[in-house]
Amino acid sequence: MSGGVDSAVAAARAVAAGHEVTGVHLALSMNPSSYRSGARGCCTLEDARDARRAADVIGIPFYVWDLAQRFAADVVDDFVAEYARGNTPNPCLRCNEKIKFAAVLDRAVALGFDAVCTGHHARLVTGAASGAPRLARSVDLAKDQSYVLAVLNRAQLGRAMFPLGDSTKEQVRAEAAERGLAVADKPDSHDICFIADGDTRGFLRSRLGAAPGPIVDHDGRQIGRHEGSFGFTVGQRRGLGLGRPAPDGKPRYVIDIEPVSGTVRVGPAQALDTHDITAVRPVWTGCDPPYDPIEAVVQLRAHGETYPATCWLDGDSLRVRLHSPARGVARGQAAVLYAGELVLGSGTISERLDPKDDGSTLSSH
Repeated sequence: MSGGVDSAVAAARAVAAGHEVTGVHLALSMNPSSYRSGARGCCTLEDARDARRAADVIGIPFYVWDLAQRFAADVVDDFVAEYARGNTPNPCLRCNEKIKFAAVLDRAVALGFDAVCTGHHARLVTGAASGAPRLARSVDLAKDQSYVLAVLNRAQLGRAMFPLGDSTKEQVRAEAAERGLAVADKPDSHDICFIADGDTRGFLRSRLGAAPGPIVDHDGRQIGRHEGSFGFTVGQRRGLGLGRPAPDGKPRYVIDIEPVSGTVRVGPAQALDTHDITAVRPVWTGCDPPYDPIEAVVQLRAHGETYPATCWLDGDSLRVRLHSPARGVARGQAAVLYAGELVLGSGTISERLDPKDDGSTLSSH
């Protein structure tokens, strides 16, 4: 129970369905008073109090579990390390994988519980052949969170519950009000919960230190300097700090980051187009690992566009060939494969085709 409306209603629905429910709030910060409040986060002392009050209204036991050290190691340190490699990680995805459905689930099972129930907007449906749960999109596509849950394996999904997947956010808020939950109108959390002021570049600089380097154009000419390649992400347009416009007057975008040399490469929008992607550490929950190429729809960022694609395994890696180009694909994000509303699997993007050459790939880091 994060202290928000979604997890409160999920707990209430689990009780109404006849389950024996215990509310757990995760203390993820070693200094929670420094975390942002209101709509800007989900880990404040205020949130812990909101979660406790919701548990009291629902009538369930409530505990706070201190997972700050595990969160720092598995989510925060991973986030910093990925940016240092020139990647763009999704910390919510890593939190689901390492904290909510690993650390929390392991402790819950050890204590005799059967499942972890959360307020994620996603559905679990029963597989026709196997009878095993399969992850599917929420009916509220604007709030769908299946993308950040696609790293979960079959065993984890077998002990998961997502009671809100058949409801819109408006329905969830209305139900919370009917149940007398004070969080009914509480704003949604946004951004990265462990960056108190929303300044990701400043947070990374405090962890990694200044690391000046060149900004070069698509042809390799230096056109500027920066204080750390970790402050940039592929597809970024604003905040490049370039003193003069491109010769053609068109906007420049970050098209690649080379952390070893500290080089940030910028270029025109079309240089961001990608047809071919390699992803590592694939997880298959909606199908067996495919021996032959399969057709799927691929999502490359949370709440991003989807693209029809041909997908196949190449050794331990997942290869994805998009039928139409995607723009601004960043290493470190997830490539999630769907068949309709069902998740087939996912992998972490490690390489993408460089649109300017004849088939070589941008280097992975």
